[in-house]
Amino acid sequence: MKLITWNVQWFCGIDSVVSVERVIGEARAMADFDVLCLQEVAVNYPQLAGNAGFDQVERVRQLLPGFEVFFGAAVDELGRNGQRQRFGNLIATRLPVAQVQHHALPYPADEGVRSMPRMCTSATVLTPSGPLRVMTTHLEFYSTRQRMAQALGLLEIHAQACLQAQHPPLHDNGGGPFQAKPQTSSALLCGDFNFEVSNAEYACIQQQTPGVSRFIDAWRVLSGDAPQAPTFRLYDRRYGPDPVCCDFVFLSEDLNDRIRHLEVNTHTRASDHQPVLIELL
Repeated sequence: MKLITWNVQWFCGIDSVVSVERVIGEARAMADFDVLCLQEVAVNYPQLAGNAGFDQVERVRQLLPGFEVFFGAAVDELGRNGQRQRFGNLIATRLPVAQVQHHALPYPADEGVRSMPRMCTSATVLTPSGPLRVMTTHLEFYSTRQRMAQALGLLEIHAQACLQAQHPPLHDNGGGPFQAKPQTSSALLCGDFNFEVSNAEYACIQQQTPGVSRFIDAWRVLSGDAPQAPTFRLYDRRYGPDPVCCDFVFLSEDLNDRIRHLEVNTHTRASDHQPVLIELL
């Protein structure tokens, strides 16, 4: 299974041109992906740089025939133009999808700090090796308090799913919404976390919880202490002077033996972030 995760900055490149087609084309050039996880996808935001005043989710759907596309809006609001505006994360996959959930992440008050709501979309895909829960998210950039709360929120979502897999609820097999659903502790958590390896949130995501399969940075499994290539501020230094890595793929530790490859595309300028590709058996 090949998965690409990418913060696409509403598909706005370093040249300030918004192009969904360019991003999808560059993702296809990286790999014949099975799953594509995108952050910062916009619907009806003409005020954003380059003009994101259209339905980017629908455009992705048109460009990926044969894929199911699931969009989770972290922000859903009435815009100044009277239109519904949405901003969030997207999972597109050609694998069968058993179930999808959209989780609002914690949003504690942090006075005087710029912020917006955040969420995590989770899709359980059916792979030849069994069900896999793919989770994608985009954590707060400006508020450390909110970002840590959101990291803990992700762990709680994962813990609940693991416990559901260990202790399945009673289901109704009559075909209604209480019908049996595949539950799994095997999970992949990816996205733009807005923290670095040295930050406390990075360690938090990988902390051990009793009875729960621990998350591990896939890069560390493959490459040890060698630094991962930067994924942010490589070509755009508006948010800081030096390139950093803040886009990660974390895997539940039971998947460690299935990792075959992970790479960062450091060449593309189709967004202010660089995409990350991972390949699993």
